[in-house]
Amino acid sequence: MARPPIPADSETWSLLRAHAARLADRPLARLMADDPARGRDFGLRMGSLHACFARQRYDRAAREALFALAAPLPAAFRRLFDGETVNVSEGRPALHTALRSDLGQGAVAAAARAEALAARERMAGLVAGLEQSGITDIVNIGIGGSDLGPRLAVQSLAEFDRGRFRTHFLFNADASGVQRLLPHLDPERTAVLLVSKSFGTQETLLNGSILKDWLAGRGRLYAVTAAVDKAVAFGVPGSQVLPMWDWVGGRFSLWSPVGLCIALALGMANFDELLAGAAEMDRHVLESPPGRNLAAWHALTMAWNRDVLGLGTHAVMPYDERLDLLPDYLQQLVMESLGKTVRSDDTASPVPTVPVLWGATGTSSQHSFFQALHQGSDLVPADFIGVVRPAHGYPGSHDVVLANLLAQAEALANGSPGDAPQRHYDGGRPNTMLLLDELTPRSLGSLLALYEHSVYALSVVWGINAFDQWGVELGKRLASGLLPVLSGRGSADDIADPVTRALVTEILARR
Repeated sequence: MARPPIPADSETWSLLRAHAARLADRPLARLMADDPARGRDFGLRMGSLHACFARQRYDRAAREALFALAAPLPAAFRRLFDGETVNVSEGRPALHTALRSDLGQGAVAAAARAEALAARERMAGLVAGLEQSGITDIVNIGIGGSDLGPRLAVQSLAEFDRGRFRTHFLFNADASGVQRLLPHLDPERTAVLLVSKSFGTQETLLNGSILKDWLAGRGRLYAVTAAVDKAVAFGVPGSQVLPMWDWVGGRFSLWSPVGLCIALALGMANFDELLAGAAEMDRHVLESPPGRNLAAWHALTMAWNRDVLGLGTHAVMPYDERLDLLPDYLQQLVMESLGKTVRSDDTASPVPTVPVLWGATGTSSQHSFFQALHQGSDLVPADFIGVVRPAHGYPGSHDVVLANLLAQAEALANGSPGDAPQRHYDGGRPNTMLLLDELTPRSLGSLLALYEHSVYALSVVWGINAFDQWGVELGKRLASGLLPVLSGRGSADDIADPVTRALVTEILARR
């Protein structure tokens, strides 16, 4: 049985708020000066990833109290890996870990692992077949989790791209992307991958229909879906349909056949390395006690900032242009998973849940929103992500990037007195540093799995379901009702909302 979350008025939360009040007037720079070993002791390494939490606004006593929230996490992680029904509202397990590791125990986890391995073998066969064909271009059509994970991996790991295929992504209902892409492709040398768990996603089917008509029986059509019959009815040969399962959510699915385009771009060996990096993090999270558990520490730090300090946003700043899509990917992972105010037991959450997550790459972002981070009214906790060894041969450039990474994190935390009020930096702005030894398929896999497990840990602390997303359904239903009117098959008079009715009338009058 799942352990209920700690109530907002519990002794634990009260103690945490007391610690925050005690530390309120103590600058971060003072915390570090008073505890010289903090930089070492508030750090943790897992494989090629080093994390430093020394610039968070808690001391050792507050951290010890904070980790009382971790009491349910070891059992919760075991439930996740073993395939218990952690997605309560849909009555499902969430077994994305079975896609990359065999750490789950029991029949449910074993069956999922067997299915994952069988699908991987089929995927390897399709990759080999395409490598031996005359296909030169791959178009991946998906949205959300069927797009962001694969697109992030292909873009971030471009140095590992074998150059066998050119890889393209269509991920929006706006046909501008299709219009720009098709003139550069030859239909006889193009393979199209349709990625949709339900094979009912409007954007994917819209773009898929355009590409299917454009292929006109030439090229190749593939699908990754849990609705094999729908894909076959659409025109995808059954032998070219790879499975998804209801026990893998879209935003947790890049480790599955959803990653087919990753394997085509990088090769199966590098795809396996991506999975191996995630499996390494899986083992660490499952087997490490909370106090030495990177995902637990990351999650509890976010809970401290959100619920104890009352900070409503969280920034992610990768100091590596290859990770340009990481904030977008994490925005979906974190906010779609945790963007809920109703808990799994249908009661209202007594504490705030998800922060608004956003960010961009450094050093360019220093010249846009960093002014607000340093001297704006709101404190914004941040994750800084750096790469120690670059993949290019310009060490001087990389030294500049690392110097700025370290300097910005220090400046936000420590601040600086100014010779005039406008030149004063308050500091006290908390941040976590995550350092990868280098950016490889394995290290990227570990990093993404860290965030997955941090999200799950937060869901346990808050008592919410990280694996459903009912909030996205209302807009979809309303759009389905408006489409006939915009397409000339209905009347604007039938639209109930007066503002929408007026806007539709304006649109139709201007066409």
